[in-house]
Amino acid sequence: RSMLILALATAVGTSTLSALRLSTPPSLRFAPLGRCAATMSDVKKQVLVPIATGSEEIETVCIIDTLVRAGAQVTVASVMDELQVTCSRGVKLVADIPIGEAAGKAYDMIVVPGGMPGAEHLANSAPLTELLKAQASSGKLTAAICAAPVVVLAKHGLLEGKMATAHPAFSDKLPDQGPVPTRVVVDGNVITSRGPGTAIEFALKLAELLFGEEKAKAVAGPMLVAGA
Repeated sequence: RSMLILALATAVGTSTLSALRLSTPPSLRFAPLGRCAATMSDVKKQVLVPIATGSEEIETVCIIDTLVRAGAQVTVASVMDELQVTCSRGVKLVADIPIGEAAGKAYDMIVVPGGMPGAEHLANSAPLTELLKAQASSGKLTAAICAAPVVVLAKHGLLEGKMATAHPAFSDKLPDQGPVPTRVVVDGNVITSRGPGTAIEFALKLAELLFGEEKAKAVAGPMLVAGA
């Protein structure tokens, strides 16, 4: 830098150089290009996972863990009065925020776990319903598994015109029975799956949709997923 200044001073004169330096906007001086590039690459996909008392723990943890491995910023939001919820088989999970704090924020994906009565609590959450409807209106990704495709998405009209699947205890309520046996169904911006046994496949498909097939494979390998 000092060699450059000396050369410029010799060529154009010290007074002219001073004028040039003073006329350069501060924001343009010695721009940290490497730091800017790193900041842009560090921007993470934002994923919201709502939970409730009675949410299915295998599904919930598979979704959160797999997407974090893929590089997503996952926010877990409780629709209950407390951040800690007791899942359908007694496992306790602690959310990051109450659902009210997620209101009005933009997410690249919202993923709704199943389990009962967890799915009913999620369906009855007004802030979550608003978020899901805004997600659909914006064409962003919405996903649900187990009971949630029917109990949450279909209840609020978010499966209209969409192919979907769900847990066998609820799938008979879907209008199109054709795709029901499929373990993971993708129709546009809506992704659905069947239950705890399909949770890893479901989560890896979500990772693929967010980050691409190669990233999903890179996540699946160390997890020892069959066929990965």
